[in-house]
Amino acid sequence: METGPLAVWLWNALTARQIPVVCLDARHANGVLKMMPNKTDRHDARGLAQIVRTGWFKAVQIKSHDAYVNRALLTARDALVGMRVRLENEVRGLLKTFGVMFGKRVGGFKRRAEEIIERELAVAPELVPIFEALMQARRDILARIAALDSRIRAIAKCHATVRLLMTAPGVGPITAMAVVAAFDDADRFRKSSSAGAYLGLTPIR
Repeated sequence: METGPLAVWLWNALTARQIPVVCLDARHANGVLKMMPNKTDRHDARGLAQIVRTGWFKAVQIKSHDAYVNRALLTARDALVGMRVRLENEVRGLLKTFGVMFGKRVGGFKRRAEEIIERELAVAPELVPIFEALMQARRDILARIAALDSRIRAIAKCHATVRLLMTAPGVGPITAMAVVAAFDDADRFRKSSSAGAYLGLTPIR
């Protein structure tokens, strides 16, 4: 089969049933299949079988279930952080429309926003519900981020490789878990330069 949105699920489901599976890079397979005049599911299946029969392919490594769970956890956290940033930028932008500069104050974003709502928006009370809604949404997102952070720390404590990476200065549980989720099985890399190339770094040679 080719790589795709359902490749991981199909791989795990078929492997659990002890069915031998070969996963091919979709771009590699497409380079061969596009030479076929008539593109149908039957012809694609036959073409993939021919690629495997001739041995002209490189199997794609499917990571473990835990690696994809950790990756989903990190992706969800990143999405929530992006929402928080967009909300804060929206608050700043809307306030400028009414001549209020958010600026920087001791105590962070929350304290400054509450100060603006209580004092500087007194001249336009109809704006207060709007900004209170945005701040409530920000509080909810921060609570969800904190919950995911707590889960990440709990996983990091139980994962030997994550704990090992965290011994490096400046490496926290999020960075360490991201590295572990990206590589999963480090034994498949014979040397460190291969691991760097896997992440997209250009090798010396």
